[in-house]
Amino acid sequence: MFRKILIANRGEIACRVIETCRKMGVGTVAVYSDADAGARHVAMADEAERIGGPKPSDSYLRGDAIIAAARATGAEAIHPGYGFLSENPDFVEAVAAAGLIFIGPSASAIRAMGLKDAAKALMEKAGVPVVPGYHGANQDPEHLAGAAETIGYPVLIKAVAGGGGKGMRRVERAEDFMDALESAKGEAATAFGNAAVLIEKYVEKPRHIEVQVFGDGTRAVHLFERDCSLQRRHQKVIEEAPAPGMTDAMRAAMGQAAVRAAEAIGYAGAGTVEFIVDGSRGLRPDGFWFMEMNTRLQVEHPVTEAITGVDLVEWQLRVAAGAALPCGQEDLAITGHAFEARLYAEDVPKGFLPATGRLTHLRFPEGARADTGVRAGDEISPWYDPMIAKIIVHGPTRDVALRKLEQALARTEVAGSVTNLAFLRRLAGHSDFAAGDVDTGLIARDLEALAAVPVASSRIMAVAALAALGLDAEQGAVSGFTLWAPLRRQVVLDHEGEAVPAVVEVQPGGRFRVEVGDAAHEVLREGARWRIDGAPMSAEVVVTGGEAIVFAGDAHGFEIVDPLAVAAGAGAASGVIEAPMPGLVKAIFVAPGDRVAVGDRLAVLEAMKMEHSLTAGRDGLVAEVPVAVGAQVEAGAALIVLADEEAEGGA
Repeated sequence: MFRKILIANRGEIACRVIETCRKMGVGTVAVYSDADAGARHVAMADEAERIGGPKPSDSYLRGDAIIAAARATGAEAIHPGYGFLSENPDFVEAVAAAGLIFIGPSASAIRAMGLKDAAKALMEKAGVPVVPGYHGANQDPEHLAGAAETIGYPVLIKAVAGGGGKGMRRVERAEDFMDALESAKGEAATAFGNAAVLIEKYVEKPRHIEVQVFGDGTRAVHLFERDCSLQRRHQKVIEEAPAPGMTDAMRAAMGQAAVRAAEAIGYAGAGTVEFIVDGSRGLRPDGFWFMEMNTRLQVEHPVTEAITGVDLVEWQLRVAAGAALPCGQEDLAITGHAFEARLYAEDVPKGFLPATGRLTHLRFPEGARADTGVRAGDEISPWYDPMIAKIIVHGPTRDVALRKLEQALARTEVAGSVTNLAFLRRLAGHSDFAAGDVDTGLIARDLEALAAVPVASSRIMAVAALAALGLDAEQGAVSGFTLWAPLRRQVVLDHEGEAVPAVVEVQPGGRFRVEVGDAAHEVLREGARWRIDGAPMSAEVVVTGGEAIVFAGDAHGFEIVDPLAVAAGAGAASGVIEAPMPGLVKAIFVAPGDRVAVGDRLAVLEAMKMEHSLTAGRDGLVAEVPVAVGAQVEAGAALIVLADEEAEGGA
């Protein structure tokens, strides 16, 4: 076994590999870019080497720098993780030339599966079923159109060097083929530097089922299947193992086909053979076809580990160190069911836009495996994939595992960046998914409902108001006691751009009356739990960075607004003193032409049964008073306008 290896990757996969190395007593070397100098994988490793700037091309894609780091630290082997250089045969050869071991397949095996058309021809020869289509070298548009006619519409145009849905077009009618072909070729050329395409029959109700294989260069075994049909724009979202509805006959057929594929190229290490499955007639041994082989460890490998009890990274290390396959096919069995959900920093309502931000709070639930490369306080970098974590659960049955997934997602807490957590929760609770009726189009069909912004109830707002005022801890028996009347406090929260005024009345016995909007609630904090209007409510609340976040299934963020700071800030920045909340203009102390100084009292606004003095944020000349005493105004309404500073200077 190796004494020390270098991990040529970052984030959660680097951390995952380090965990197994620790268990096996293998030393680890991390590599990092300037953007990752303080990253979790750097802190976890025994040693760390800087390899360049934040751009992947300046760091994690620099094979020469990675090999130099391995030699400088005395590492004997390099684990590529996935992505970056993991499927680059030139890098594999360079590692070997440097006298190091690549923990993965040979360069020839990677090349054999690198181009979809060549791989499919190889698979046909090996007796692996492939989707009916044209995989030839003739790229003449007329020839490709004729091939599509022969295959029969609908067809799928796919880039031979593609991935991630780029260079892919579905074509329903012959008259649309040429436009779709031109578009697919242009996108393929831009993304991969290769405009060549292949044509395949489009499967009407496609399911994406893949088989985990493992080889030692001569023999191979399969570790059963994963269903990865829940996809958005060809990107996997939630994976599970085994596939729902799988029959013994089809599992055996798919497993044997995957093993034939691996043995045909002398595969060593962990790999995945991906199949497209026709789900319109149920799962049948004659209804699956080879799509491609990923010659590396997959993001979703933990669900396979959960149902088999195998540590795939341990197997990778053992085989790379010269050991034979750790077990035979007959020694492998499925136990229970597992799910994995990919938690990302992304703005789902805005089209799943990748997001950045500093994670001010991060907590994963007990009872679930969380593979992550970040900690609270870490920055989500714009340079890399914005994955926060993979949440993995396992249960004795699919129903139990799915309930555990829903609970784990509901108890995951992230603050400091928008995430897809609410989207994942809705997807995990989708009726078709729960029934096992999955296909690659499920998300697109129900995207509007799945991507909707979570709505915060007045009960959640009440909890946020208490937290914003520092009253979310359990109160003593005499808290809130005053001699003449209950203590009343007010706060303004900003939720999704809307001002939410709240008044909290502190009562004896640790109780509160919270008026929020048009609602009023009686609230009691009992240890770690809330009781609102006599009914229990499960919610955690965190105040960080001027924001109160209530985790109650979904995460609901409320910016804590300081009314005086708002007024002063608006005056200082723009000369406009605005109403910080809806209210009644009780008094105005200035008129147009008056000169005011910083801190001068300008007006009084009555809101939430309290009076708020608004002061000048800078010296200036009153240009306009657009409201009158007695006016009822909305939040943000201009109350006092100071003259432009440049105009004053020129007067």
